[in-house]
Amino acid sequence: MNDGAAEARHAWINSGVFEVAPGVHRIPLPLPNDGLRAVNVYAIEDGDGLVLVDSGWALDEARDQLESALGELGYGFEDVQRFLVTHAHRDHYTLAVALRRNFGSRISLGAGEQPSVEALLANRQEAEAERLRRWGADELLVKLAEAYGGKAPKSSSSYELPDEWLEGKVEIPLQSRTLLAVPTPGHTRGHVVFLDSESSLMFSGDHILPHITPSIGVEPARADLPLGEYLDSLRLMQSYPDMRLLPAHGPTGGSSHTRAAELLQHHEERLDQTAEAIRDGAGTAYEAALKLGWTRRNRKLPDLDLFNQVLAVGETNAHLDVLVTRGILTSSATDGIVEYAVPGQA
Repeated sequence: MNDGAAEARHAWINSGVFEVAPGVHRIPLPLPNDGLRAVNVYAIEDGDGLVLVDSGWALDEARDQLESALGELGYGFEDVQRFLVTHAHRDHYTLAVALRRNFGSRISLGAGEQPSVEALLANRQEAEAERLRRWGADELLVKLAEAYGGKAPKSSSSYELPDEWLEGKVEIPLQSRTLLAVPTPGHTRGHVVFLDSESSLMFSGDHILPHITPSIGVEPARADLPLGEYLDSLRLMQSYPDMRLLPAHGPTGGSSHTRAAELLQHHEERLDQTAEAIRDGAGTAYEAALKLGWTRRNRKLPDLDLFNQVLAVGETNAHLDVLVTRGILTSSATDGIVEYAVPGQA
């Protein structure tokens, strides 16, 4: 990619306020040391106030940029009536929590996020270390121990329970429009998208992103088959009318149907590659991840930073488990470590 193309690809991260539909404004907020670089918050004008889809990370810089952006629209934090949050990852949820403490805005979140939010509040992180052991990634556990005592940094102070758990598919009547919250588990157990059918808009969160495929099942309370749920959620989006994408990361404007089909195809190709890694001698998720390429540059696992190595092994496990459900691979556990094999392979 040449410099001009790269600059155009990342133009969406530039700060400001961008009207994407009548009464709907995209506000990109910064992320720290993050390959995603920014997160889109969407401000919906609603009567005398605002409803925000997602909130950003609870960082001073993000808070200041959001305050400035709302000011350009003629509003302040006190005018934000409600946050509709697609999922509980900190870049989507934690600034809403911080602002609610001062201004009393309501927060709505998918009910499937409850186990993970409660685990974060209780600082229960043993399950994450146990998963890495099960995936054969003891080497990463050693690196985590060196980095921060074998556990991820505590972030419970950034979290609180929402005011409302969105149970299943539910209509959300606003003064200016009606949104439909639709559960789309996969990226997280409780991820939801918000559909504005009358305007043909899909606030897609991290479920459907225009340039990348989201991580799968990165949460304290991971589902048993997160990739299977994600693929089902993509197919579910194809059952709705084609809509204009308003994603959390990346530019707006793509077709929900086209991008869902591309993501489904990507994961079929990745499933084939993952099965080939097992045929090539890998036994655990960690060993398979070492054989696979990562990012558009096809980098090797050890070339990634530690956080992304952990994500990559979890992603590999998610693909391996789908291959088992399809009968392409088998799995068995020895001393708590799950190993995969081709059926009939010695």
